[in-house]
Amino acid sequence: MAEPSSATAKSDAEIEEILDRMLTRLALCDDPKLGALLTKLLPYSIASLSSQSLAVRKKVIEILGHVNKRVKHQPEIVLPLSELWQMYIEDNAAPMVKNFCIVYIEMAFDRIHLKEKENMAPVLVAWISKVRSQHQEIILRIAAKVIGECHSNGIDDEVAAKYRLISGSQDSVIFLEFCLHTILYQPTAQGGGCPAGLSIAQSNRVTGKIPLKSDDLLMRKLGILNIVENMELASELVYPLYLAACADCQESVVKRGEELLKKKASGANLDDANLINRLFLLFNVLEGSHYLMELSKKLSLDVKRGVWVCKWFTEVSEKGSAGTENIDPESKVNPGNSGLRGRLMSIFCRSITAANSFPSTLQCIFGCIYGKWYHLKIEADGNGIYSVGFQTLARIDQLKLMGPVILNGILKSLDGYPTSDSDAIARETKTFAFQAIGLLAQRMPQLFRDKIDMAIRLFSALKSEAQFLRPVIQEATISLAFAYKGTPKTVLKDLEVLLLTNSQAEESEVRFCAVRWATSLFDLQHCPSRFICMLGAADPKLDIREMALEGLFPVNDPGQTMSKSVDLKYPRMADILDYILKQQPKLLNSAEIREEKLLFPSQMYLPMIRFLLKCFEVDVEQSGSMEITSEYRSSIENICLLLEHAMAFEGSVELHASASKALITVGSCAREMVASRYSTKMSWVKQLLSHLDWDTRESAARLLGIVSNALPVSESSALISELVSSISGMHKLRFEAQHGALCAIGYVTADCMSRTPAIPETLLQRTLKCLIDIFNSETSTLASIAMQSLGHIGLQSSLPLLVQDSGSVSVLTVLQEKLKKLLSDNDPKAIQKIVISLGHICFKETSLSHLNIALDLIFSLSRSKVEDTLFAAGEALSFLWGSVPVTVDIILKTNYTSLSTTSNFLTADVSSSLPSCSSNEETEATENCHIMVRDAITRKLFDVLLYSSRKEERCAGTVWLLSLTMYCGHHPTIQKMLPEIQEAFSHLLGEQNELTQELASQGMSIVYELGDASMKSSLVNALVGTLTGSGKRKRAIKLVEDSEVFQDGAMGESLSGGKLNTYKELCGLANEMGQPDLIYKFMDLANYQASLNSKRGAAFGFSKIAKQAGDALQPHLRLLVPRLIRYQYDPDKNVQDAMAHIWKSLVADSKKTIDEYLDLIIGDLLTQCGSRLWRSREASCLALADIIQGRKFDQDLSMKRVIGRGRESGVSTSLKQRVLLMNAADPSLVGKYLKEIWIAAFRAIDDIKETVRNSGDKLCRAIASLTTRLCDVSLTEKSDAKQAMDIVLPFLLAEGIMSKVDNIRKASIAMVMKLAKGAGIAIRPHLSDLVCCMLESLSSLEDQGLNYVELHAANVGIKTEKLESLRISIAKSSPMWETLDICIAVVDAQALDMLVPRLAQLVRSGVGLNTRVGVASFISLLIQKVGTDIKPFTSMLLKLVFPVVKEEKSGSVKRYFASACAVVLKYADPAQAQKLIEESAALHAGDRNAQISCAILLKAYCSVAADIMSGYHATIVPVVFVSRFDDDKHVSSIFEELWEENTSGEQVTLQLYLQEIVSLICEGMTSSSWASKRKSALAISKLCEILGENLSSCHPILLKSLMKEIPGRLWEGKEAILHAIGDLCKSCHKAMSAEDPTTSNSILTAVSSACTKKVKKYREAAFSCLEQVINAFGNPEFFNITFPSLLEMCNTAIPTKSGKAPFRTDAKAESDEGEDNSVPHDKILSCITSCIRVARVNNILEQKENLIHVLLVSLSPGFPWIVKVSAFSSIKELCSRLHEIVDESLDVGVTSLIYELFHSVSPKVVECISTVKIAQGFTSPSECLLETIKLYKILPSVQKTDGGFKDELLHLHEIEKNEQAKSLLKACIDEVEKENP
Repeated sequence: MAEPSSATAKSDAEIEEILDRMLTRLALCDDPKLGALLTKLLPYSIASLSSQSLAVRKKVIEILGHVNKRVKHQPEIVLPLSELWQMYIEDNAAPMVKNFCIVYIEMAFDRIHLKEKENMAPVLVAWISKVRSQHQEIILRIAAKVIGECHSNGIDDEVAAKYRLISGSQDSVIFLEFCLHTILYQPTAQGGGCPAGLSIAQSNRVTGKIPLKSDDLLMRKLGILNIVENMELASELVYPLYLAACADCQESVVKRGEELLKKKASGANLDDANLINRLFLLFNVLEGSHYLMELSKKLSLDVKRGVWVCKWFTEVSEKGSAGTENIDPESKVNPGNSGLRGRLMSIFCRSITAANSFPSTLQCIFGCIYGKWYHLKIEADGNGIYSVGFQTLARIDQLKLMGPVILNGILKSLDGYPTSDSDAIARETKTFAFQAIGLLAQRMPQLFRDKIDMAIRLFSALKSEAQFLRPVIQEATISLAFAYKGTPKTVLKDLEVLLLTNSQAEESEVRFCAVRWATSLFDLQHCPSRFICMLGAADPKLDIREMALEGLFPVNDPGQTMSKSVDLKYPRMADILDYILKQQPKLLNSAEIREEKLLFPSQMYLPMIRFLLKCFEVDVEQSGSMEITSEYRSSIENICLLLEHAMAFEGSVELHASASKALITVGSCAREMVASRYSTKMSWVKQLLSHLDWDTRESAARLLGIVSNALPVSESSALISELVSSISGMHKLRFEAQHGALCAIGYVTADCMSRTPAIPETLLQRTLKCLIDIFNSETSTLASIAMQSLGHIGLQSSLPLLVQDSGSVSVLTVLQEKLKKLLSDNDPKAIQKIVISLGHICFKETSLSHLNIALDLIFSLSRSKVEDTLFAAGEALSFLWGSVPVTVDIILKTNYTSLSTTSNFLTADVSSSLPSCSSNEETEATENCHIMVRDAITRKLFDVLLYSSRKEERCAGTVWLLSLTMYCGHHPTIQKMLPEIQEAFSHLLGEQNELTQELASQGMSIVYELGDASMKSSLVNALVGTLTGSGKRKRAIKLVEDSEVFQDGAMGESLSGGKLNTYKELCGLANEMGQPDLIYKFMDLANYQASLNSKRGAAFGFSKIAKQAGDALQPHLRLLVPRLIRYQYDPDKNVQDAMAHIWKSLVADSKKTIDEYLDLIIGDLLTQCGSRLWRSREASCLALADIIQGRKFDQDLSMKRVIGRGRESGVSTSLKQRVLLMNAADPSLVGKYLKEIWIAAFRAIDDIKETVRNSGDKLCRAIASLTTRLCDVSLTEKSDAKQAMDIVLPFLLAEGIMSKVDNIRKASIAMVMKLAKGAGIAIRPHLSDLVCCMLESLSSLEDQGLNYVELHAANVGIKTEKLESLRISIAKSSPMWETLDICIAVVDAQALDMLVPRLAQLVRSGVGLNTRVGVASFISLLIQKVGTDIKPFTSMLLKLVFPVVKEEKSGSVKRYFASACAVVLKYADPAQAQKLIEESAALHAGDRNAQISCAILLKAYCSVAADIMSGYHATIVPVVFVSRFDDDKHVSSIFEELWEENTSGEQVTLQLYLQEIVSLICEGMTSSSWASKRKSALAISKLCEILGENLSSCHPILLKSLMKEIPGRLWEGKEAILHAIGDLCKSCHKAMSAEDPTTSNSILTAVSSACTKKVKKYREAAFSCLEQVINAFGNPEFFNITFPSLLEMCNTAIPTKSGKAPFRTDAKAESDEGEDNSVPHDKILSCITSCIRVARVNNILEQKENLIHVLLVSLSPGFPWIVKVSAFSSIKELCSRLHEIVDESLDVGVTSLIYELFHSVSPKVVECISTVKIAQGFTSPSECLLETIKLYKILPSVQKTDGGFKDELLHLHEIEKNEQAKSLLKACIDEVEKENP
């Protein structure tokens, strides 16, 4: 084009002249050439506008006007877009030039191809920031239009790269803004204004002058989304655009927007200030300013901040309104649509920056609440969420400014709605409003804490609002409670009143909130709140009760969160009592209490008493021995009053028991005051002795014992006498009264025995006799109570001898027999009381004989199976031993029950449950006697019980030894025996009995506490040895017959159904089985079980020692940690629990410890996975499965990063820590074990035991998950993924998939498929191995049943082809095939060097249908994937694949390899391709398999490589054509299908390749194969059929080849030669006659000689050929030549002997049964007919006699119907020829022939008609008869006669029912009657 510079260089006149010439050329230019002309003309003309000459400009305008007219309605004329754009972007271009350029640029874009458009559009966008705003709009609209047309469905990488170049520039900002406006644009109704979110100007910028159609707009939006996605912009930049797309009205845009929002913008920083500002603009927050202004004027805020906020809002609102008024209406932006606003609100709620964007936040909130669209549901929802979100995320300084305004706005909105719940919007608004209040209370408590108005409002709302709102209000109320923390005391006082009132409200939500406030606002020392909790403890609602109890007793439930924040300082008992009495003054009433009703509910009394006791205990602990002051005395009086009121009859049994025990607790600390108080209320206390509750009676008896201490001895004696008399009296008391009296006797007598002077001896004797009598005479229960009373007396002093008539005797001697009886009874509770009482009696006993009696009685319980009895016996032995941790006063004056209960049955520390005390003073007096007792106990334990052969005795010995160790552990004798005790406990760790084992481990812990440093070290070593299996051999236990070796059921049952537990039973089983040595295996099994039990027992003891051992265990951790890990997964749940205890005690940070010892742990677990013990294998697999989760292949880098971060954050890392970290981060930490873990998993999957197999499955899943992650390049570093892949994949391919175990194969295949999916290109180095393995697996892993079915398919009628298709279909849906698809996706050119040779090897050696099909299919897919990169391998592949197609027997495999061969052909060299095609075509001449191969190959070539095959049609078309006629129907059908698919017109194709086809046919005719000859002959017949005379050019060579084949021997299918000769003569007879007239005679001679052959099928073909030859050439001489021989043959025909004329089917049957050389009479007649047709009439007349003879013979009954039909045809043909002569002249010969026909032949025809059975048979004879009659009609009437068959015709007509037959007969009759009326 002419540059503008060149235009300006010329003068204006020259320019004008040039323009004028251009205009002339333009006018003379035709339309087809106009585009080329405009390429130069248009740029020059526009450039000329830079001239200042008006004439030049006028001429340019004229030219442009002409151009516009010419191109306006011819869009096919292209304008020079590139030239115009280059002119437009020139810096020195004039404005007018640019204006016209942009116009024609816009016009040019509509006329160029799409490809050019999409390439040019990004070029325009890249200049958008450098052009004027008016032109920007045009360019942006052009780009948007192109984007919609070209990129709505996707974008090419090349174009996307061009758009990415503008990223980050100002051009991208302008482009994104326009894209956003386009996305926001929505079509509006006429006059409906501009769309939501846009101004009028912005809307016009998007649409231009013409509104956009909805379809065009949709395409543009989708295109824009695709473009923006590929520009790879920051998430914050594209977030608004994707968000706007999500709110579009078009579903496809919404779907695409949501997809991109998740995919590309999910990581957007919602706290980015620029992003939030853009989103606020989308929301259009100015709408809320007006409402803010009005609200701020109405608020009366007294604080300075509030005044400032109101002032600021007013100013902002006024400025905003003024600014709005000054905005041009076309520039005013409409608010966004409701859907977009709803999405924006949810985003603002997640953004801290949005919450702190003041005042936009506030404007947005009030726009939601009071805006004109607030009534919409989406806005109402957003209102609440928005408010809540801002209050949650906003900074406190911002919230301080907004809080008061927001609160008042919320309250205003609440006041505006009624309490009814009919309005859905009102319900939602209220819900969000109450939520907002709760959040404000948490963030800005200062708004509420100065007054309780809001609390009153919320509590009132809980009562008045609808039920559905109450949960929300309740939550808000709970949140409000935190606002009142630290509030002034005056406000707290008001709150106390409010809470007390509401704690008793009817609504449960109100009561809940009241109790919650009480527990959260006030500490434990606040009495009013605790009283509210006491009220709540009796609430019917469970949650309120639990919360109230938590407020009273936070320590008791450490799981509750309240205990972490509450102050655990209890109030003074005096204060809480005063408040309770203030609330209920009637408690001070001291009238007869037992007759009154309860002042509080029983459920309230219980926690109240418990709380008061807690306060009392704290007071006692803090003050020590409290000074008795008036306040203290008053407190004691008041609590006693409260407890007495609680004993009212209306109270529950539980309350009475609790109150009575509380009295004992108070009495134990304030004995004098309690004793003096109740010394005056003895009747009330005595009344409680007959209470229905056992514990209440016990407490009353204790209280009576305490009270007796304040009574004089005389009164105490009287009290004892009264109690004894009540029991000993004639009137028997009920059980409760007896129980209470007996208990009271014991406590009161014991108290009196401690005083000086004591009660009289006579009274003591009377009392003892009374108790003994009760013991001997009553039931076991009362006997045990009497014994308990004796024990209480014995605690104070040794029981005196009992005075009897016979003398003095000890109490135990009297009771011995009865005691033995009771101890052997089945009442465990009575036995426990008795045994403990024996200990109490012997506590201060000095008589050795008495002590021996007690010991014997206690030892008699050594075989007891009742655990509580054993614990009681152990406690009794402790009292006998001495130095127990209790005193007599604790036992008698407190709520003490027993040492067993206090120590939680030897599992808790008894010293922590009892006050510090010592009983040494009492035991020192009896030390000498007790030495003997201790020796006896020691001998019994260590010599008999602990190593007994009976497990019951070992259990008893364990309990008693532990009791002595725990209760008397500080005794010198115990201290000396600690080593022996340790050994005994260590031995007992292996017991099967769980109690024995647990107590032994507990004993180990106690020994550790009691021992010195050496003892502790020895114990730790012993436990570690037991756990690790390296402990010393345990002391042997002698087995006797009844020694239990296994627990019940552990060994099943014997053959007779008996148990197999004892040593005797096991020996019997071994003998019965004839294997005495089996007992040793049983013992080995028992020892192993004992070792497991030892580990479990050691674990319990170890868990308790570990916390105390501290650093002493550190050297053992390397041994312990791996085993502890494994034992925690032991199948035995008890072992798991035990080891878990150790682990928790030993390890502070599990993760850190595992990481530190991970190498040792994995090593141990892998070793144990191969253990001979199934439980070790199972536990190791389970442990490994958990240990390896989340591990990395190479943790070295991650650990270094951890250390680096520690340095950056200022946290120092010690050298030891770094070493530990680096050791734990061994670079190949997981990698070096990866293969071993897989091996272990596979071994476990194939384990003999099911539970191990299950654990192996779990390990396999875990290692599979780990391996998948390690090999996934998106989750792991590429180097690590490669190393992991190098380890795992070869193993899986070599050992996993090839395994004989189904589960291992399945797991391996699944794993390989996952690896292939996740590894991506990392799998390329392994492609060859992986592909070959998968291909081989297709067959090796196939169900073997399919092979069996295929072998027997023929027997059951299943086609092999269908079965193969089924097998291939199943294989294609297998994971192996899916993995192969994945491999195809990642293969590249570099992988071919290794992959193709492996495939070639597999082609040679691969076996199995699926494998071979898979190989072929994979080769095809591989070549399609790599394309031309396969060229270096085509020669090798063709040499491999082509022979497979030739030799393969399976049709399916053959097809797949043929397809692969065709794919290779596409990329082969021309020489290779030619050779392959020629070899493939040559296969048609081979055997059946070769022919099938040829067909399949050619078909594959034509469908896959059609472009290559187009040059070889001359080679393949003849082959396909000729092979269509193969004998094998399957082969011919394939070639037929191939022919139909690849030929458009059969005649045209044959004419085009006729020479090649003829050449191939001749080649086939000369072949030695008869099948080839027959096939060629059939091909000739087909050629004749299609081409007809067009074949004449080739007839000589075809005829010659055919004539050569007629002589010689006959072969199967040779008849095709004759058919071909006939067809050739029919098609080319003219050419033959023209070329050589003698040819016809030669053919006739050859065919005639063929008619003499004896093979029936060939002979018939010869007659058919003869007929065709005669008809084709029409030579009259043929009659004279052939008729004599035909006549002779006809005379030799033999009719059937039956004399019947069978119909066609019968004739056919006969011909099948007859000789093969029989004369085909029908064929002969057909030839005679042809001869008649061509003969001269004279020749016919000469042979008339012979003809009549032939016809009469043929119509005789002996010949089949088909022969007669041929005869009918001959008669009709003869009649036809005679008609020709009769019409010309009638001579004697003709007349005589006609006469003979009528009189001789017609009767025979009528006879044939009479024998016809079906209607269809009437046609031929009737027509023949009719023709004869008509011919006869021509004769002169003189010579006519009747013929003699008229009557027969009439008869046949009458009896015939078929209408067609009747009509033919009727015609014949009519013709006859015309002649002879």
